[in-house]
Amino acid sequence: MIFPVEVSQISKAFQAGEVQVQALDQVSFKLMPGQVTGLIGPDGAGKTTLMRLLCGLLSIDEGEITVLGLDAAKQPESVQSRVSYMPQRFGLYEDLTAQENLDLYADLKGLAVEDRLERYKTLMHLTGLSPFTKRLAGKLSGGMKQKLGLACALVVPPELLLLDEPTVGVDPVSRRELWQIVYNQVEQAGMTVLLSTAYLDEAERCAEVILLHEGKVINHAPPKHFSEPLQGRTWLFESDQLTPRQLQLKLSLLSGVIDALIANQGVRVVSESTEIESILTAVDPAIKLQIKAVQPIFEDAFISLLKKRDDHSVNYSGSHQLSKSVSSAEEVIKVEKLERRFGDFIAVNDVSFSVKRGEIFGLLGANGAGKSTTFRMLCGLLPLSSGQLSVAGVDLRHASDKARQKIGYMAQKFSLYGNLTVIQNLHFYASCYGLFKKRKQEQVEWALEAFELSDYRDSNAKDLPLGYKQRLSFAVALMHEPEILFLDEPTSGVDPLARREFWARTNALAESGVTVLVTTHFMDEANYCDRLIIMASGQVLAQGTPLQLKQLAQKEAQPLPTMEEAFIYLIEQQTDQSA
Repeated sequence: MIFPVEVSQISKAFQAGEVQVQALDQVSFKLMPGQVTGLIGPDGAGKTTLMRLLCGLLSIDEGEITVLGLDAAKQPESVQSRVSYMPQRFGLYEDLTAQENLDLYADLKGLAVEDRLERYKTLMHLTGLSPFTKRLAGKLSGGMKQKLGLACALVVPPELLLLDEPTVGVDPVSRRELWQIVYNQVEQAGMTVLLSTAYLDEAERCAEVILLHEGKVINHAPPKHFSEPLQGRTWLFESDQLTPRQLQLKLSLLSGVIDALIANQGVRVVSESTEIESILTAVDPAIKLQIKAVQPIFEDAFISLLKKRDDHSVNYSGSHQLSKSVSSAEEVIKVEKLERRFGDFIAVNDVSFSVKRGEIFGLLGANGAGKSTTFRMLCGLLPLSSGQLSVAGVDLRHASDKARQKIGYMAQKFSLYGNLTVIQNLHFYASCYGLFKKRKQEQVEWALEAFELSDYRDSNAKDLPLGYKQRLSFAVALMHEPEILFLDEPTSGVDPLARREFWARTNALAESGVTVLVTTHFMDEANYCDRLIIMASGQVLAQGTPLQLKQLAQKEAQPLPTMEEAFIYLIEQQTDQSA
């Protein structure tokens, strides 16, 4: 058999200051033709480095790479002429229109002028971008940018398509549409695809998966082969006495528990063995539990494999704890008939909701639904056109500065100063929040210890692995002990281990009385929310607990929908009604 990609014992290292980072270490594998292979691993595992080596954008230190029968090291230009690579953040020129981006890629790929019209027509039909060809790429929503980036990569159908986390930061509807486009190309053109992703449900759809960790291949097999060893070790715990968040916090600290994840109305547990008596005996006997065995999934295997190789546990007692009396009836965020106009365009229209102290409240929606605009108004970063909005008892129309003193804000792009070191970022933000002298030093030292940043204290923020950028950004948002925490897609692009660590901290904060408002495109994270709203076309489409929203999507063929299935169902219902 002729393999489209053969990688043999390749290694690649980079110099970061005085430290040498081994990005890839003796990596070997072969890709099967005409199928989608997933590439997964924690942040810093070497996925992007591998992608760039495959298309001849980086030189190899050791080993050999053969791509479509060509030596990638000696014939990089020939490889690039037959391979399409879609990097993270889509590889678009944002000051060019969608059409101009397509024309540029057609020029680079040597597509004959007479063949372009028909190819463009096909790609615009596949992506649904026909009405937006004259719009600047920078003005497109995240989902549209994603589809335009893929269209540019497919302007000349490649023999090999490399996609580096193409679905980061886009909603479930757009993710599903991308997968339909990719599989259309695989089936019709026999294309071979290597796709890296932080979404393990996407990896589970692949024919095979390559798991990288610390630059090494841990496993390369069909997804089901990863989860089979966990048969008899996955469970669903429920309790009428504890909230899922409280139950998850208790179970995650017990010996014998590899993973504890909020799912539906309970907690999904992966145990070290098929016997769970040791776990049960460690739980307070006054707490009555309902336990049932469930089938393992791919994500269970990912966590199980990597937690054995990397102690990714968090010292939760070292997380920031705020001693606040929790009053579940106190509404700390009130939104009434909120509206935001940009000229004649209404981005947010008649939005109303409230958030109680100690709640985790989710703000979900498709790209372009208006949730980011709503979020920015809630943070005091954007004035509202009409309506009422109060945060921590302060009317944001008249005293936004006073409200901001009680708010911690973690931006989607992590709002760090890339050319400052970790310690410099911490000192800078501590000063911005009015912390000085002894108090400032105490908080900086707390952040370094609690978020395990000490080893990176002198590293520039731009050079940190994505998971550590997230930690630093989270630490910065908590320096002044805020009462309310705004989290704008805080886990976008980070791996499942880092996401669990993040939510363990967030859940502990909520239990201590901190109010959390979060936007996310990871629908399983919506299960962590006490309540949430789903927005569409600038309005509230649905509102309630995760269970209530999932019940809206129940039907005979789908008696127990996931949060993602419920989201897609509700968005499609709204689209059909608007048509």
